[in-house]
Formats: sequence, structure tokens, C-alpha cells
Amino acid sequence: MKKILITGTNSYIGNSLESLLVKQPYDYSVDAISVRGDSWKIRDFFKYDVVFHVAGIAHVSSNPKMEEIYYKVNRDLTIETAKKAKSEGVKQFVFMSSIIIYGDSSSNNRMIDRTTEPNPSDFYGNSKLQAEEGIKSLVSDNFKVVILRPPMIYGKGSKGNYPKLAKAAQTLPVFPDMDNQRSMLHIDNLCEFIRLLIDNEESGLFFPQNKEYVKTSEMVKLIANAHGKKIRLTKIFNPLLRVMAENVGLINKVFGSLVYEKSMSDYKEDYRNRDLKETIELTER
Repeated sequence: MKKILITGTNSYIGNSLESLLVKQPYDYSVDAISVRGDSWKIRDFFKYDVVFHVAGIAHVSSNPKMEEIYYKVNRDLTIETAKKAKSEGVKQFVFMSSIIIYGDSSSNNRMIDRTTEPNPSDFYGNSKLQAEEGIKSLVSDNFKVVILRPPMIYGKGSKGNYPKLAKAAQTLPVFPDMDNQRSMLHIDNLCEFIRLLIDNEESGLFFPQNKEYVKTSEMVKLIANAHGKKIRLTKIFNPLLRVMAENVGLINKVFGSLVYEKSMSDYKEDYRNRDLKETIELTER
């Protein structure tokens, strides 16, 4: 039985992973702790094989007053937790980074491959990247480090941009039909991938994503269909949206393109058990 410690008791990803790992026929022991304050520092890590570090500030903020806390939580806390895990004999440390370290989506087609250099556009992305650099130096024969750079994660109960699109799909009669591509990752596919990485005692950098790229308008239509609602896609707004994309970041968040080259996300075992249509239906039930 592998013993796993999840840091972040209110984490959507952490709670979802725990729900998967405790199911039969899997053989895992899972605990979750809060790393707020200092009480976690006296917690015994010796009995765990894996620490899954998902604690952090997940949303993007442009408020300069938030910059210090981003680095304190996303960078410093990550490195401190990893050092404690290594010193107390944990064999594997799994860290949730993000595609955001490559910068924002763009009105141009952005394809990330293995040669693409990180270029964070804000302190959220930079804090994640600096955390990565800090824990890479801890790798040894007895301490394996996994860094995950997933794209947008979605699923039932998820936060972020997906619920906003879901609301639009259920209320708007029409929606812009812009040609874009996004890498996305359903929570079930992510959790299965993490389980495999733990089972196989992996170390290194990974880029999980769904099999399919997502076009925003097609996803909105799938969401509407899941609720028995008809929504009409139109290109009439596209010229205006293209002009707005040059100056309004929100437009690129919705209609911009940002994808991983598909072979980056392949793995020796299949973790993508659900396709796009199924994941939308599961999310919208």
C-alpha cells in the first residue's frame, strides 16, 4: 500500500484525486493536510511515500498588492514543503504547476512544443516557474520530483473560466463562432494520470491534456446541448472581437488559442479515459 499526503485540504484537484485513490480496487492510503500557518511543519512526513503538493493560489490577479503573497505561497511554500518531504524520507514529490508559465493565450495560434521557453506574463505564472526551479535542485536517486504543467482543468464543481462559459451557454441565444484551439484537461483524466505517475514512480516534467483540442464555440454548444438548450453560433461578431483582442485581455482568455503539441502529452499508459463530449455531459449533470 502506498501512503500519499495531499497538501491543500480545500483543493478541487486534491479532493478529486483522493476520491479516485480511495476507490476499489486501488490500494492507497491518503491523508490531506492544510499548510496554512505553521502547524503543518511539525507533521510527520516519514510515513508517506508520496507528497502531492497542490496548495497554492490558483486564480490570476493583476493587483500589485498581491504579488508578495503569490511568491510566498506558490514559490516559497512549495520549496519548503519539498525540502521537508526529502529530509523525512518521502520518495516522490508531485507538484501542480501550470501552462500559464508560457504566458497567456493569444489571438494568433499558439502551439507550445518541447522547445518553447517559459515566458510568464504575470507574477502568478512567474511564481509557479520559480517554484519549479526551486524543487528541481532537490532531485536525487532517492527523491523523485514530478512537475505537471496542465492546461485549463475543468469538471463538475470546478472554478475559473469554465463555469462562466457554462453560464453563458445556458443563457445566451447566440454565441460568437471564432476559430480557435485550446488545450484542456478534464479532472478525471488528470487524476488518472497522477495515479499512473505515482504507480510508476515517475520523475520529470509532464504535460497532460485531453485527446482533443477544444474550440470555445463548440464547447459552448456541447454545454447548451447537455441542458437541452439550443444556441446559435454566429461569425457576425468576429471582426469586432478580433479588434478588441488587441487591447482587451478577456477576449483572448475566451477566444484565444493556446495548445500543447499533442505528442508532448502522450504516456506509456492511457490516462485519457473520457472524451470531450462525455466530460461535458458529466460536468453538466
